[in-house]
This record gives sequence, structure tokens and C-alpha cells, in this order.
Amino acid sequence: MDLDELRLWHAASGSPFLPTVGKGSQFLVGFSLLLLGFVLTGAFALNRSIVNLPVLGVPASLALAFSLIEAAMESSISDPHRPLFRAVASSTRPLYQILKSLSFTNKIHVDISESGIRFSADNARVMQGVAHWNKNLFTTYSTNFPLPTDRDDSNSDSEDAEDETAAPTFQISLPAFLETLQIFGAADAAARQARADVDPYRSNLRNYRSDAFSNQTLGMSGTCSLSYDQEGGPFSVVLEEAGVKTTCNLTTYLAEATEDIPFDIEDISFKIITHARWLLDALAEIAPTAPDKLTIVASRREPYLRLTSAGGSLGSSTVDFAKGRDLLETFSVRERWIQTFKFDTIKAAIEAMKIASKVSLRGDKQGVLSMQFMVEVEGAGLNFLDFRFVPYAAHEDDEEDEGEGDEGAGGEEMDEDF
Repeated sequence: MDLDELRLWHAASGSPFLPTVGKGSQFLVGFSLLLLGFVLTGAFALNRSIVNLPVLGVPASLALAFSLIEAAMESSISDPHRPLFRAVASSTRPLYQILKSLSFTNKIHVDISESGIRFSADNARVMQGVAHWNKNLFTTYSTNFPLPTDRDDSNSDSEDAEDETAAPTFQISLPAFLETLQIFGAADAAARQARADVDPYRSNLRNYRSDAFSNQTLGMSGTCSLSYDQEGGPFSVVLEEAGVKTTCNLTTYLAEATEDIPFDIEDISFKIITHARWLLDALAEIAPTAPDKLTIVASRREPYLRLTSAGGSLGSSTVDFAKGRDLLETFSVRERWIQTFKFDTIKAAIEAMKIASKVSLRGDKQGVLSMQFMVEVEGAGLNFLDFRFVPYAAHEDDEEDEGEGDEGAGGEEMDEDF
């Protein structure tokens, strides 16, 4: 079997046949047709004639035939070996690059839904990262979630349609998953790591953007099949390239009951949309001072957006963003916002800055910072990476807002990203 036939085989396994008659009604329909067939057959046997042949004989044969077809369909669809989730991707490059943005942690929380896969991770409850694999990243994407049997009547009329099915959720090892996705590019891993060590803040402004998903950078091609057979079972990854097939079964762990870092989208102090490469270059200018803290200031007056490092052994540095459509595509400041964060937590989002085209910076009244990155994948539309950061406790002697001006541009809705 050649490579094209293998791809077709896995693609077909991810697109099961769905009959017109639903799974829950097939037994009733088949039994009714079978009973009707026996009745018509008996009537025709008692009164056999040419006139009764099209009236009784032919309908009896059709009823018996369709009852057998319904029984076969029911047995095939209710196959207990059909996995809860299966997806096939023609390339692992975008999957790897998006997931790598969460490499600041060892375990990630996985939520599989009808629209895609959601990965979330947090660091000491002061930083949270969420990555989405849209179903458009896959050539085939199918789910077989069971209906919950122990749902209370009070929750039966849930507004969310996805709540009607018990979607699987679990945790897996992120380093093992990333190593699996780039297993065919392991030969180039040392070279890529060496380049990253020399210039860890590589920006797409310096012609790295075009190579983010290239074969030369990641060394990955072929097909990738993901499957999750049953609750508590392993998360299987099957990679194929040039006739070589590799199967990896990742151990799944019980999902911990963690909550998202609260972000009040109804009470946002500022919202700024700019190119991700500008933010990456700003951090590249600040990083050489080895700072411990990073202060972010958003104001209606100059400096409109300022990043200031502090606590570094080599001094401090400041980067100011001028207000202009070429630099800040969206600029909306309700009131002066100033918060201080741990620099290492902000630096953990650098992988997302490298592959994203735009970033939306938002801050709420509580001081929580939200960074949402928009990643454009050719042929798969838009994918988003969401990071939230908790600031240091504010001091009472922090600077107050000094005479807010009218320069803030607030033409867009505060709760819409990009």
C-alpha cells in the first residue's frame, strides 16, 4: 500500500457514514419494516394472484430488504470500537508551532469539542495561556461523544449545545507531545535550538516570519492522525512520512479542576491592537538588562504606551510607542492604566509573538493584562492564542491619573478583539 492509499485510508476512517435515519430510531424503523414484511408476506401467501403481486408481494419484499439494511446500519454505527475523537492533518507544522507557545509548562489541559481542541496551561496562577486548534487545521475531524446519563433535570435545558454531550477533557505531558509532533524533524532540532540560543528574540521583522512554517525550519511533513478512543485511555498520535509510520501513545492524566484567571471584559481600561513583531522587538530591547519586573503604562497622553524594565543587574530601559495608525492600529484608553508584572512571565509569550501577525493588549480595572495573538495559517483561517497575566500588588502611592485628555480613540467595541 503506497503513501496515497494510506492517507486515503486514514481520511476515510475519520469520516464515518451518517445515515438518514438516526441511531436512536433505527431499531424501531427496522422492527416496523420487518413486521410489515411478515404481514404482507402472509397475506400474499393466503391469496396468491397476479393482481396481489404488486399490491402485497413487492411491498413485502421491499419491507424485508429495508429492515435488514437498517439492522446492518445500526450494528455498524453502534460499533463500540469507534473512538471518541479522531482527526487527520496533512501537516504537523502549524500544530507544532501553535502548541509550542505554551512551552512554559510541563502539563497542559486538553478540551476536545465539536469546533476544535483547546489547550490551556497556567504558571503559579499568575499566568495563563490558551491555544486553540481550529478544526479547519485538519483535513478530517470527527467526534463521537456519548450523551451524559447522570445529568440532573435542572441542567437538562442548558443554553450551550455542547453541554448536551460529555466532551472529553484530560491532561497530557506537553514536552512529550511536542517531541512527538516534530519527531521527523529531530535531526534539525539541535540546529534550531542553537539558533534560538543565539537570538531568542528573533522577530518576523528580520525575515524570520516567512520561515515560521517552512519545512527547512521545522523539518516536518507527511500526515498526522490524532485519536482518543475512550475515557482514561491514551491519546494516540500516528505520524506517516515517505512510507514510515510512527505510533505514539501519550499517557493521559485526570484533569484538575482549575479556573481561568478572571478578566472583566465589561470594565476594560484600555485596548491596543498592534503588530506582534513590534511588541517582540520591544522586549528584545529590554531583555539585555536582565530585568526582574516590567511596568506597562497606557495613557491618553504621551507616552501612549510605555514598557519599562526594573530590577535588572545591568540597569533599566524604557520603550515608548508613538500613537499612529502604522504602529498602533487601535488605540482606546478610558483611563490611565499602570501595572507591574514579572518579566519572565511576559517573556514566556515570546513564542506566540514570533508566529502571530497581530496582538490585542487589554487591561481591566483589576490590573489583569490580556494578550490575544492572531495567527494566520494558510488554508486554515485564523487561530488565536490568549494569555493573561496577574500583576504585582499595587501600592497606595502609585501615580494617579493626571488630567486625562481627549486623544483616546475609542471607535471600536471594547469587547471585540481585532
